[in-house]
Amino acid sequence: MFLLPCSALALLLLTCLALEPAPRRPPPSNPAFRGFQRRFLLGYLPALAADWLQGPLLFQLLHSRGFLRSQIAALYSCGFASNVAFGLVSGVFVDRLGRKKSCVLSSGLCSVSCLLQLSHDFLALAAARVLAGFGTSLLFSAFESWYLHEHLERHDFPAEWIPDTFSRVALWNSGLAVAAGLLAWLLAEVLPLGPAAPFLAALPFLALSGIFAAKNWDENYGKSRPCGKACGEGLRGLVSEPRALLLGLVQALVESILLIFAFLWTPVLEPHGIPLGIAFSAFTAASAAGSALFRRGATGRLRLQPLRLLPGSVLLLALALVLLALPLDAAGDFLAVLLLQLSCGIYFPAMAFLRRRLERGGDAAGGARWLRLPLGLAVALALPALPGDPAGTRAVLGAAALAALVALGAAGGVLGTSRGDEGLRVGDEGLLEGDTGE
Repeated sequence: MFLLPCSALALLLLTCLALEPAPRRPPPSNPAFRGFQRRFLLGYLPALAADWLQGPLLFQLLHSRGFLRSQIAALYSCGFASNVAFGLVSGVFVDRLGRKKSCVLSSGLCSVSCLLQLSHDFLALAAARVLAGFGTSLLFSAFESWYLHEHLERHDFPAEWIPDTFSRVALWNSGLAVAAGLLAWLLAEVLPLGPAAPFLAALPFLALSGIFAAKNWDENYGKSRPCGKACGEGLRGLVSEPRALLLGLVQALVESILLIFAFLWTPVLEPHGIPLGIAFSAFTAASAAGSALFRRGATGRLRLQPLRLLPGSVLLLALALVLLALPLDAAGDFLAVLLLQLSCGIYFPAMAFLRRRLERGGDAAGGARWLRLPLGLAVALALPALPGDPAGTRAVLGAAALAALVALGAAGGVLGTSRGDEGLRVGDEGLLEGDTGE
């Protein structure tokens, strides 16, 4: 079982290199911009590396503490619920507190969470998951908000230079994800701490990120908006635009499915003896291949539009879940998970492109959070009650496949009601900033 994930990882990395399209324009050579970009990357990339290190062996760590599967599910639910609930107000929180402070706070919360993973106490581990949920929500909102404000407002660099930074982030993030899986596996095998070792290894990266940002970044703030008003604007935007409502439904369903998968992938693969860290690296490589496939399809000669790529990605997700619901062998389960990750690599940039184009002039994620909140909390509450036997796990994945088919129908509704809308097409300028990120 060692050869299968290693071979898949090598093949997927080669696929990423082959699919990645050439840059459409030469990178900016302005020395001031390059220095500013370097400061951002030195603060952001270590935080991303730390986040990836905490992913591969979490289930294994909690299982090694002697907890039952229902208890492990409850701990996962704590993290899911805190992330989903805080995500509804994270934008307003970051704007009020200050984006630099929020970045430093993210590193601090995640550091405390990693230290608490050493505990054998259930309540301490529950607190660790709650803090991780808060910290991760800040990680994926504060850093990019800080960069955009500094780039456009303080330094007055051209907006056309923003994609250069985020393409570098995407490239580095994919590499860090692959490396994190391999490093987590190696540390767990070599060090006596076992699956707790990657969480301690994340601490230096979090310290580097927080200290570097605190010392080298300037503070900036967003518009001061009452939390109720900001949430109300998102809800009104969702209700007033039927296509945004359908798109929000797709996002809420798919992300709820992925919450369930984040908990179940270890119980599906571990009985086959597949090394989890190496498998995690292969998953992230499959997702990177999907993202490269999206960029190649959307900007290459085929000009495959995100309106069509979104339903295609959801269809692949449903197919992968159907395969996982069947009693397959190790190779079948592993390849089904790779297909699921490939679909995610296409789904996320397609969703980001359409969401930003449909929700112009407002919070691009605000409306979707209203649908994501109840579904995400429902998943978090239901997770401890999921059956723990292999047949029950397959049944849950089958139910997730049905939910994916509902999402496919909603994605088809977006496609059917958006024909002829040039604002939802990739133009000659290609993919701009914000079109390919969450």
